[in-house]
Amino acid sequence: MKLLMHTCCAPCSVYCIDSLREEGIEPTVYWYNPNIHPYIEYKTRRDTLKEYTKNIGIEAIFHDEYGLDEFCKNVVCDLENRCINYCYKVRLEDTAKYARDNGYDTISTTLLVSPYQKHEFIYELGDKIAKEYGLEFLYRDFRVGFRQGQAKARELGLYMQKYCGCMFSEEERYKNHIEKDKKMCL
Repeated sequence: MKLLMHTCCAPCSVYCIDSLREEGIEPTVYWYNPNIHPYIEYKTRRDTLKEYTKNIGIEAIFHDEYGLDEFCKNVVCDLENRCINYCYKVRLEDTAKYARDNGYDTISTTLLVSPYQKHEFIYELGDKIAKEYGLEFLYRDFRVGFRQGQAKARELGLYMQKYCGCMFSEEERYKNHIEKDKKMCL
């Protein structure tokens, strides 16, 4: 098996990589996340992953494309469903294209580690896209190791982001604060 694993960030990759290596699977990390905003957040996550993969001796490929304009064009009409209608699809599809064109036979994603993501949808979409590109989708329910991976990431001093990635997920992070501030202004 030659596995290309879409990777959203270093902290989410920790448990995924560790558990795959325990199985004897050596993934190649693939960075493609044009949905992360603002640019300083994108850069910090990318650079943290570069440093982490270097430190653990794992091959990493970086498709470096900051995509605020394209992201906005594709999600503005349906913000509530942006993850399903754009973010998951664009990243998994790009991973599959790269895998097919560069001799990989299997893809997966670190998105499967987060209890905050739409797990079943990611699995079904990943499997569908993989098949469209003549690939296999390696499914693992990495959520069982989410806390363990996060703890190890903290121990390693990795940058720990506070929101999923896009500006709208950052807004959701502050939802309670925003509502409280509105009430105080009345």
